[in-house]
Amino acid sequence: MSGGTPTGGGLMRQRRNSQGYASSGDDLEDDASSRSFYQSTPSEKKRTWFEIVENFIWIASAVFIIYFGDGHSNFIFILWRDGRIRRVPLYLGMVGVGLNLIFFLYTSLLSWSSRKSSEKWDFPSTSALPFVTLLGIISFCLFSFALWPIWSFLILPLLFTLLMAGMVLAPYLMLGKLRPQTNELRID
Repeated sequence: MSGGTPTGGGLMRQRRNSQGYASSGDDLEDDASSRSFYQSTPSEKKRTWFEIVENFIWIASAVFIIYFGDGHSNFIFILWRDGRIRRVPLYLGMVGVGLNLIFFLYTSLLSWSSRKSSEKWDFPSTSALPFVTLLGIISFCLFSFALWPIWSFLILPLLFTLLMAGMVLAPYLMLGKLRPQTNELRID
């Protein structure tokens, strides 16, 4: 096994000639290709029982809010038919949430299509983060203003609970998994 050239964090493999591997094949089993290079992703991380219980509580609370609503009707019926709701702020808040969802779907599909880990994310995802954050805060305020006549000050924890349940459920609603890097030999 060849050691390679020492660098700051380890050893770097050097090529013997510019034509690629033209030897008997012994070079294919050097340090770089013989080590397993499996990295666990955050979704494969083993969850503790505390995290599982916490996620269950967020989801159960959101189901409770949606099912019981104001005690007389469920949350969806209230949003659809209740005359106490201020409609214009509610619709503007829904537009803001829709724009955020479109942006997140666009960036997740764009990152799904990039297969190289060395590709730098130069597309608008990083530059638009302040805009998306501001849009989310404005949507939260619009929803609070629109639903205040029904729940008054309780609308703030209610909306936060629905937001957290959405954040807990979002990783499970992925359109597809990113392909892990394989340990294939490259001939280049």
